[in-house]
Amino acid sequence: MGEIKILGLDPGLAILGFGTIICQSPSKDDFTSKCNLTSVKLAEFGVIETQSKTPFSDRLCTIYNDLHTLIDETAPDLVAVEKLFFYRMSHTISVAQARGVLMLVLGQSNLPYVEFAPPQIKQALTGYGNAPKLEVQEAVARELSLDFIPRPDDAADALAIALTAWFYQNSAVVSS
Repeated sequence: MGEIKILGLDPGLAILGFGTIICQSPSKDDFTSKCNLTSVKLAEFGVIETQSKTPFSDRLCTIYNDLHTLIDETAPDLVAVEKLFFYRMSHTISVAQARGVLMLVLGQSNLPYVEFAPPQIKQALTGYGNAPKLEVQEAVARELSLDFIPRPDDAADALAIALTAWFYQNSAVVSS
């Protein structure tokens, strides 16, 4: 069994959440059930923040530079990114631009990535695609054996995205 480090990213312009988990890479023979959750542990989590009064282009540069630093420091094997969810057009456009910078950094870093829509993440962690945010955050804490919910919310969301990637990796191994 080898280790796999998964970096989850929750795109945003003001706050971009990140969370890294370390998992034991399973083989088909390592499973007697859907997945072995004891093989996942928290490495780190946090956020990249930009200030609203800062010029937009400078905010994108901050995301670009900080993501490069984060990737260099964490050296992930896989990156999991939340797909855009459209709810307020003005907000969605700025998030889409920040997400474009994020995707550029991933491309420059030559990192493999997977993307998940919010309902897929909720389904993977709670079994219900419309689960409330608190239920997802509690699932993150439970799956990582934490006695607290990671804060801020964007960091907890990033960990949920990373865990979703792990669960999907496990189910692919089990079903193959």
